[in-house]
Amino acid sequence: TFAPRGARWVAVEMGGTPLEDFEHPRDAIYIMGSEDGGVPKSVLRACHEVVSLDSERYASYNVAVAASIVLYDRMAKNRKLANKGTD
Repeated sequence: TFAPRGARWVAVEMGGTPLEDFEHPRDAIYIMGSEDGGVPKSVLRACHEVVSLDSERYASYNVAVAASIVLYDRMAKNRKLANKGTD
């Protein structure tokens, strides 16, 4: 593989752990699928984790929107953990 040593591959795909319950790995590489075909099955099998995004109005999100949601969630959860240490 060409991933940085120790990095965890996280696919963003339907049927995975809901994002709200997901604990982001410290070193993660997020793999986003195409908007029409998703992440190929061979890539999914190589991933350490699969996370999914809930949606009430759409079957799926535009890939840029999905990536923004995942990265915002990562940042928000990291801030929450950092603030716990200062309380």
